[in-house]
Amino acid sequence: MSKGAGLAPIIIKRKKAGGGDGHHGGAWKVAYADFVTAMMAFFLLMWLLNATTEQQRKGLADYFAPDIPLSRVSGGSDGMFGGDSPTSSDAARTEGKTAPGLVGAAGFPGQGESESEAADRAAEVAALVKIEDALLGRGGESFISEEALQHVVTRLTDEGLVVEIFATPGAPIFDAFDEPLPATFEIVGTVARMAGLVTNPVAVAAHVPAAPALLAPSPAWDSSLARADRTRRMLGDHGLPAERIARVTGHGDRSPAVGDPTAPRNDRLEITLLRRGREGGLR
Repeated sequence: MSKGAGLAPIIIKRKKAGGGDGHHGGAWKVAYADFVTAMMAFFLLMWLLNATTEQQRKGLADYFAPDIPLSRVSGGSDGMFGGDSPTSSDAARTEGKTAPGLVGAAGFPGQGESESEAADRAAEVAALVKIEDALLGRGGESFISEEALQHVVTRLTDEGLVVEIFATPGAPIFDAFDEPLPATFEIVGTVARMAGLVTNPVAVAAHVPAAPALLAPSPAWDSSLARADRTRRMLGDHGLPAERIARVTGHGDRSPAVGDPTAPRNDRLEITLLRRGREGGLR
């Protein structure tokens, strides 16, 4: 009998390495990454809803809905919300004004509007956009100097092209005697020349900040009326025919652009190239 006949056979089992099934694999990482991305998008959305105004949210919604007319707001500095922070009080009150009926979807006529009327409307809007682009220097050099351009914001509304000239801290647009300063002269002169490219009527409106309560009676009404009329005369001095002036209004301190009624931002002029048929309405 051999020496190893009574011994049990030796069996060797070799286990294969696991393939990645269950929680030992890497598939969960993809799902987790999708979850984290979705949560980040959710919290970003919640922040935006809290940091923007109702007008800004409506403007954003209109932008992403091609069948809804658009409103354009542009300023001397580019960027989201016209260069302002979404939490800025200036932006909260001055940006995002929607313009129903301004630019129809894909150029099709609006409700109750013939094709010829729609074509005329589109041509008028295109001319106003061209003037806006020239004022702000889109696609080329602006007709307004860089220093003066910091005082300008434009917007296209259902009433027309509004060119707003506003004061900034330390840089007013009128002196204490309601006489325009050099930057205002430059901007108004440029607007008058650009207005010569179209035949639309023009409206002038002036606003002033609220005076301290200790000043009685308030000079706001007289000052805004004087500035509006001075602007009308400046437009005429730069070649705008008097018959194109549709209205000249002074709003006193009753329509502040920002929350603080005494803030310099409330010191502003609005020169509007009115769309035809909008000559009589007050803003």
